[in-house]
Amino acid sequence: MANTTSAKKATRKIARRTAVNKARRSRVRTFVRQVEEAIASGDQAAAAEALKAAQPELMRAATKGVLHANTASRKVSRLAQRVKALSA
Repeated sequence: MANTTSAKKATRKIARRTAVNKARRSRVRTFVRQVEEAIASGDQAAAAEALKAAQPELMRAATKGVLHANTASRKVSRLAQRVKALSA
């Protein structure tokens, strides 16, 4: 258990940050799942629309430090590749 005042405050700050990051991560996963479901259904228009919505969410998560920038870029790239493959 934290003893000093500053350690107690740090604990509170970490708890708040964790809650915010958890919400952001959950939001990103939801958007990515929507793209995956649209891809699975084979609907290219819906998949493209879902990707368009998911891309800014992934990049925002990277900006906020929830995801690494390269991880977000990789996810966007792979999803875009899969959406593009639907039209072929």
